[in-house]
Amino acid sequence: MKQDYLNELSVFVEVARQGGFRAAAQKLHMGAGSISESIKRLEDKLNVRLFERTTRKIALTHDGEALYRRSLPAVTDLESAIRDINDNQTEIAGKLRLSAPPSCGPLFLNEFMIEYKALYPNVDLELIYDAHKVDLVTSGIDATIRANSLLEPDTYAVSVGPAVKMMVLASPSYLEEKGMPKEPSNIREHDGICYAFGNADTLAQWKFTNGDGEYSVQPKPKIVVNDLKNLTLYAEAGLGLIYTYASFVEESVQKGSLVKVLESYIAPLPRYTINYLSKRHMPNRLKALIELARTKTYS
Repeated sequence: MKQDYLNELSVFVEVARQGGFRAAAQKLHMGAGSISESIKRLEDKLNVRLFERTTRKIALTHDGEALYRRSLPAVTDLESAIRDINDNQTEIAGKLRLSAPPSCGPLFLNEFMIEYKALYPNVDLELIYDAHKVDLVTSGIDATIRANSLLEPDTYAVSVGPAVKMMVLASPSYLEEKGMPKEPSNIREHDGICYAFGNADTLAQWKFTNGDGEYSVQPKPKIVVNDLKNLTLYAEAGLGLIYTYASFVEESVQKGSLVKVLESYIAPLPRYTINYLSKRHMPNRLKALIELARTKTYS
């Protein structure tokens, strides 16, 4: 069925419901002439007369009555679906689907999402922790939370969470055997236990800073993992240097199983970002998430 049939059928159903062209025109915010023309076009396409008309009243023909009975449920369902969509746009409700790397959950995102759910309990949250690249066009995901270095092209972004403090560490036994790096360039000759984003083709860069700004230096990747707990485990076993979130290794530093390296050279990472495709017709549930991110402050 051609698209214009749907428009004309909806006009036809409204005329039948309202019992007249003028009443339907008021209901649909159309001119009475436009209503009449729409009915005429539909009758011409179907090659039947749908209404008997006099100057004072109209009545459905036999064919018109049959079409009205068959089309009314479909038009009513469409109206109901549109009302539901409009309700979702005025209320903060519905399903919000997000993708985030596992690392940012304990860093800040779990606490952030708990706060969001407390504010908007009618939102059904689907949070997938996954470091792989997500196509926002085809995946059905509303937004991704990603490190600044992994921003997707053609997306909008708003910062979320604190700046991330990083550390380079190694076990005492490794440093005793290999020596303590004195400056970042030294780590090129050291064994690295490197973190991979999703797969071994994308390794996290090790970021440092000096008077000239930030730069990256990579060790020899002797072990590549995509799990931060295993990263720490292998470092404690003396297998190499690691570059990881400071908050993840506090206990290891306190008990002495890991030692900080090059502490004065390490740059904090930028804040994570919420990435989304368009500012137009944004669901209120996503808009509320973005507004909450903008209002949060971190020490």
